[in-house]
Amino acid sequence: MNKIILATRKSPLALAQSEQVAAHLRATLGCEVELFKIVTTGDKRTEWSLEKQGGKGLFTKELEEALLRGDADLAVHSCKDLPGELPAGLTVAGYMPREDPRDMLVLRDGVETPALIATSSPRRRLQLGMIFPDATFNEIRGNVDTRLRKIGQDHVADATVLACAGLRRLGIGGWQGVKFHALPCEHMVPAVGQAAIALQTRTEDAAFFAPVLDHRTWRAVTLERAFQAALGGGCQTAFAAHVTADTLWFYHHEIGLRSLPLSDAEIDSPVETARTILKHLGFQL
Repeated sequence: MNKIILATRKSPLALAQSEQVAAHLRATLGCEVELFKIVTTGDKRTEWSLEKQGGKGLFTKELEEALLRGDADLAVHSCKDLPGELPAGLTVAGYMPREDPRDMLVLRDGVETPALIATSSPRRRLQLGMIFPDATFNEIRGNVDTRLRKIGQDHVADATVLACAGLRRLGIGGWQGVKFHALPCEHMVPAVGQAAIALQTRTEDAAFFAPVLDHRTWRAVTLERAFQAALGGGCQTAFAAHVTADTLWFYHHEIGLRSLPLSDAEIDSPVETARTILKHLGFQL
């Protein structure tokens, strides 16, 4: 393959991630790489409530269609946006090395305990409710800088939550009018695949790209997505799973937040491990 076309959303974060992927592919495969920029339904419908509309596929469908048409060779996704089930003929070839997976609490200056928190994520809302039991919530949409401005300058809420990885990839270490507090997994379990950049391709092309992608991230995220598939959850489900080298962090609205030890053998048997642990936790599969 002499030239690789990357399908990407047009948001600043998506473009930053895609440029990172492009640089990696140029360095490892020696190919020319070009970005194919697409505006997805989720980007167009900024007035939609993702929770009410259902978040599955809103930020991925048009990129997947470009792959199926042959207009692109790879689609670059924030892995947490990917539904558990992929269209026939498409697969995830692999992932870039994972960034900091934690969520970042963004507090308006002068606020210690937020009374109103802006987030569109049920996962974040319910876990934040355990940290701040008296807080109320409203929704927030927009790119990272828009959300920061809404808290720091427009004061639409006392706080919001963003992914540490996105802030780092955009080079944002601080913002006027707010302060940042990273939330450990003990308080906030990240979304499935959070901080991992997923590279999706046609199934027949996956073997070409897989050797230059990150094996450690593959192992962890494959197990996280096995939990997602077993539960049938998308990004608008109040569920989270995060895998480290030896621990599963798990959150579900029915049982709360748990952590369980993981062996290498369990990580390398993702489907079986996910089903075994979910049954142990009391889920009927």
